[in-house]
Amino acid sequence: MIPSIILTNKEQELGHLVVIVTKFSKLPAGIFNAAEKTYLKGQVETLKQDVVSFNRLSYWVYVYFIKDEKDRSKRLEESRKAGDKVAGFLNAQKAARVALFDPEGKSDEVLAFAEGMVLGSYQFLKYKKDREKENTLETIEIYTNMPEEAGEEETRITRLNILLDSVARCRDLINEPNSFLTATVFSKEVEKMAVESGAKSEVLNKQKLTALKMGGLLGVNLGSHEPPTFTVMEWHPAGAKNKKPIVLVGKGVVYDTGGMNLKPGDSMLNMKDDMSGAAAVAATLYAIAKARLPIYVVGLMPATDNRPGEKALVSGDIITMHNGMTVEVLNTDAEGRLILADALSYATQYDPSLVIDLATLTGASVRAIGKFGAVAMQAKAAKELETLKSSGYEVYERLVEFPMWDEYGEQVKSDLADLKNLGPPEAGMITAGKFLEQFTAYPYIHLDIAGPAFIEKRDAYRGQGGTGFGVRLLFDYIQKIAGTGV
Repeated sequence: MIPSIILTNKEQELGHLVVIVTKFSKLPAGIFNAAEKTYLKGQVETLKQDVVSFNRLSYWVYVYFIKDEKDRSKRLEESRKAGDKVAGFLNAQKAARVALFDPEGKSDEVLAFAEGMVLGSYQFLKYKKDREKENTLETIEIYTNMPEEAGEEETRITRLNILLDSVARCRDLINEPNSFLTATVFSKEVEKMAVESGAKSEVLNKQKLTALKMGGLLGVNLGSHEPPTFTVMEWHPAGAKNKKPIVLVGKGVVYDTGGMNLKPGDSMLNMKDDMSGAAAVAATLYAIAKARLPIYVVGLMPATDNRPGEKALVSGDIITMHNGMTVEVLNTDAEGRLILADALSYATQYDPSLVIDLATLTGASVRAIGKFGAVAMQAKAAKELETLKSSGYEVYERLVEFPMWDEYGEQVKSDLADLKNLGPPEAGMITAGKFLEQFTAYPYIHLDIAGPAFIEKRDAYRGQGGTGFGVRLLFDYIQKIAGTGV
């Protein structure tokens, strides 16, 4: 359960309260006495505190001073982090409800604060018997004394609630162990999300995948006792602003052992997260459909586990992909690009205006930029990537662009087949992207989300474990395309 956000212009009953202002002089009258104001001034001006709390015995009052930061994206991010901090205090106090008072009409910062509270309150407790530390916050009421803005704010809050629910669903999928979340179960979960949101879905089973000659997905699945799936989720509303769809493709390796090139040591520990891209695509489609955004969007999610079974691929094997190209498999732990390649080839039938894939694809991307953003590459989609980067700063899921130079493509050519699935040790995230580009003939953006998709230590509102990276990014981007971002 995550808290819900509501808007109200009714006077608040006594209860937990957060006052959000830009500076001390903007504090509303009637809330703090003279002694409290003196204390507040000292905390802000001398100790440079941005969150100050008052214990009123039966409830708490917090003041958040919005950072004096010219960069809007950083200012919103600081507001999210402050919201996460206050949510932690309130959950520790077993609070169920809190009101956010916005006396200055700083709706962007207040909504970001509420967003941080909700995302920071997320927990994955499905397998916990002892729930003593379960978060209690249920409702965040945003109080504004500016009723002329209420209509616009209601729309924004409705969309925000949908988006945050979608992120939580994405995190749930990522945090599920493979003992539950097989490729088949993943597809069933996506089908449920499609029904709830009003989107369409179809699951291609192993028999259909064989008929479609999806050698990449079928090849990776050879060592598994569980069948692969390929889930299609589609939102095609009447009056859509685009005739050609935007196609989102997500890597869905529900567990990655490395196959016959078995991962060493602890490298396998969190490999349940190797389907984070597919989870993000499913959750994004859910959010778009639930919000009824007027954009035609298709999600493609190939799914399997990667195991060293008796029939598993071995180094040197050559497989034939969906588009007829042959691939020499040099390393079975470079499996994600094989299943994505089939999906990217399959996307061609939609004549897409743009295809974006998300994948926890390479350790090279993590070594390059860490957990603070995702590696991005593009072919024939420079303008689209700039817009996506803008969304990345808006929601603070930032993108770092790497080149798609032809020289990198030469490094994935094989002497025995059309391609090989592994380049040299250097620039592994780029050669992986260049491999995938060979299966595209449309505007294409590749996002390697291996760094930020799953984190082992809590990072503010991103929590611990699956972060849901990509859902907020793509939803903001689709809103921009739809022209409905408000």
